[in-house]
Amino acid sequence: MRRITSLLAYFLVSICLTISSIAQTPVPAPQSKPAAPSSGPADPKAKKTYDEAIKLLKEHHASFALDGFRKADKQDGGQCVPCEYQAWNAAVEIGDFKAGRAQAELLLAHVSSPGDKAQAQYLLGQACMAEGIHDKREGPIVEAEAAFSETLKLWPNHANYLYAEATALAYLKRDDAARQGFQEFLKYASRDDMDYARAQRFVERPELARAKMAPNFRLTTLDGQTLTLESLAGKVVLIDFWATWCGPCREALPHIRQIAKKFDGQPFVVLSISLDSDEAKWKEFVGKNGMTWMQYRDGGFDGRISRQFSVNGIPATFTIDADGVLEDQHVGDADIEGKLKKLIARAAEAANRKATPAVADKTAGSSK
Repeated sequence: MRRITSLLAYFLVSICLTISSIAQTPVPAPQSKPAAPSSGPADPKAKKTYDEAIKLLKEHHASFALDGFRKADKQDGGQCVPCEYQAWNAAVEIGDFKAGRAQAELLLAHVSSPGDKAQAQYLLGQACMAEGIHDKREGPIVEAEAAFSETLKLWPNHANYLYAEATALAYLKRDDAARQGFQEFLKYASRDDMDYARAQRFVERPELARAKMAPNFRLTTLDGQTLTLESLAGKVVLIDFWATWCGPCREALPHIRQIAKKFDGQPFVVLSISLDSDEAKWKEFVGKNGMTWMQYRDGGFDGRISRQFSVNGIPATFTIDADGVLEDQHVGDADIEGKLKKLIARAAEAANRKATPAVADKTAGSSK
C-alpha cells in the first residue's frame, strides 16, 4: 500500500491544478485563473527535450521533468518562457521551493506584458507561500505577500490575486487586512467561484484561512446532486476513497455503512469517492451493496479529487470538521467513530448557538 503524503501536498497540488486547468484560456477575465504558456521552444533539439519532459511530468516523474525543462531552456537560448513555466510547475510538484522561486524570477526577466508579469509574480508568491507553510517560517510568507501585492499593482482587482494576498495576510495574522482582502475578492469574483462561499466565511473568521482547510471541490454525485465542500459547511464530512477492486476497501464497507447509519439525521455526511475506471462495474457494486450515502467516481489515483487530497493508497478516509478544517486522515479501516462523535457534537452545539439568537429575535419581534 502506498503512503499518503503530508498536508502540504494539498497546497502544492491545488496550485498545479489551479493553473494547469486553465492552460488553454487565452486572456483571463478578472475572475479567471491565470493562463499557462501554450507553445513550446523554437529550437528543434529543445522542442524534443521539452516534449520528453512534458511526458515525464504527466507520468509524475517531476524531478526528471524539472531537469528536462531546464535543459530545454538552455538549448533554446535561455529565454524559453514555456520551459521556465513548466519547470516551475515541476519544482512545485516535488516541493523544491528554491527551484520554484528561481523559475518564477526567470519568467519575470523574460516576459514583458503586464498580464504575463502579473502571472510570474503570482507564481513567485505561490512558491514563497508553500515554502513558508512547509518550513513554518514567517519570512517566506512575508515575501509571498509582497509578490502578491506587486501582482495586484500589475493587474488590479483580479479576483484570484486578491484571494492569494488575503490568504498570505491571514497567515501573517494581519486579520483586519485579510478580512478586507477577502471582501475585495467577493466584489470581483463570480458567485460560481468555488472559493466564493469560503471567502465569505473568511471575512467573518479570517483565522480559518490559516487553518489546515480541506481542499475545496465541486462534483456531481451518482444521484445527480451537484455539491462543493463549502456547500456542506456546518456538517462534519467523512470522505472515503475506495475501489471495487480493493480487497481492504470491500472489507471496510460494513464499517462505513455502520457509521453512515449510526449518525444519520445528525450534522454529518459520508462521501465515498471511487477510484474505479469502470463506471458500469462501480454502479452495479454500489447498487448491490446498498451504498445509499453520497457516491462519486473519480476514476483513479490521477483523478482530480484524488490528486487534491494526495491519495496514494486506499482505503483512505479524511475527516473534516464543520468549519472545513481537515482533522484526520487514515489509511485502512481505522477506528474513527470516537473522533466523529466529538466533532458532530461540536457541530450540533454550534448550530444551536446560531439558531438561538434567531429564535430570540423572532420572539422579540412578535411581542411588539
